[in-house]
Amino acid sequence: MSDEKIYGIILKGEEGDIKSAYEKWSQQNIDQEMLDEADENDRFQTTIREPVSVTGPGTFFGRAQRTLTFVPSRESGWFLDRVDISDGLPILVSVNNIWTTVRNIVLRSGSPHNYMRMVEHIIALKVGMGLDNVMIKVDAGDPPLFERSSMDLVEAVERAEIITENKPAVYVTVKEPVTIGGPNGSFLTFLPAEGGSRKLSIDCAIDFKSAIGRQRIRFDVNRKTFRYGALARTNTTLLMMLYVKTIGKIFADIRHLGYTTKNILVAGRFWYFNKPGLVHNGKSLEAVWHRATLDLLAAVALIDRGRLAGKIISYKSGHTLDVDMIHELYRRDLLRVM
Repeated sequence: MSDEKIYGIILKGEEGDIKSAYEKWSQQNIDQEMLDEADENDRFQTTIREPVSVTGPGTFFGRAQRTLTFVPSRESGWFLDRVDISDGLPILVSVNNIWTTVRNIVLRSGSPHNYMRMVEHIIALKVGMGLDNVMIKVDAGDPPLFERSSMDLVEAVERAEIITENKPAVYVTVKEPVTIGGPNGSFLTFLPAEGGSRKLSIDCAIDFKSAIGRQRIRFDVNRKTFRYGALARTNTTLLMMLYVKTIGKIFADIRHLGYTTKNILVAGRFWYFNKPGLVHNGKSLEAVWHRATLDLLAAVALIDRGRLAGKIISYKSGHTLDVDMIHELYRRDLLRVM
C-alpha cells in the first residue's frame, strides 16, 4: 500500500511534511505488539453494576484529597458532575465541550466555573474499558493524581463490575482515510474499519530527544491491553521537574502541583531520574504506552456518537493534534455509523 493511500485526505498540514514524517515513522522499529485480543460483550452498551469511589491527592493542589465516584447511568455517554457546584449541570464528555487542550484536556459546560481539568486519564477508560454509560461525581475541577497512573481507576471500575444493558452498542468509523499533520513532523491518521470489523487498533510511535528516545507499539484496544497500559505515568523532563519545585512556585497555577518522583516519570537527556516501568525486552515503553492509552484514547473518548472502529496511526502527536482530529471529523462530517 502506498503512503498516499495510507494517509488519504489531508485535513490539516502540508503534504510534503506529512510524507517525510511517514517515511520516518515507517522506518521506526516496533518495540512491542499486543494484537488479536478480542473483547467479550461487544454487541451491547455497558454501564457499571454499583457506585464506586476513588480518592487521591489533587493533581494541581497536591495537598488536597480529591474523590471521583463512578455511578451507573441510564443516559447514553459519560458525564462529569461537579457536586461542589450547586447550580451546574453535568458535563457531557464530548468534543463539543472542549475548553482547552494546552498541556491537558479541559472540559467545560455552561459557566466558566463548571469545568474539569486533566480529564484524559479518566475518560480514556470509556474507550479502553469499553464502558459506554456512566456518571462521575467529582468534588472539584482538579482530578486526583495517582502513583500508579490510572490503574486505581481501572481497579475501581472492575470492583463496580461492568455489565451490559438492553441497548445495542453503536459503532462508528471514518468514511475514508484521513490525516492531520502537526508541528515537528507529527501526524495522526485515522483509517476505516475493514470487513465489518469492530476492532480499534493503534500504531503509536514517539521520538523524544531524551532518555525516552524512540518507542513504537501496536495493539488492539480492549480491557486487557488497556489495563496493561494504565500503569504508564505521565512523563516530564528533569528541567521541568526542577522548575516546578523551584521557580514555578512563584506562579499560582504551578506552586501546588502534586507531581512527585513516584507519580511522574522523570527523564533526563541520557537516563531516567526515577525507575521507569513497563519494561519489555529490556527497554522501558512506559512513555509510549501512556501516550497511546491515556492520551490518545482520551481524545477518542470525545466521540459521543458511538464506539470508534478502525485503525489509528499516531506519530509524535499530542493532545492538541488529537483533539483537532476529532474536531475535524465532526466539522467535516467524516464519521459514519457501521
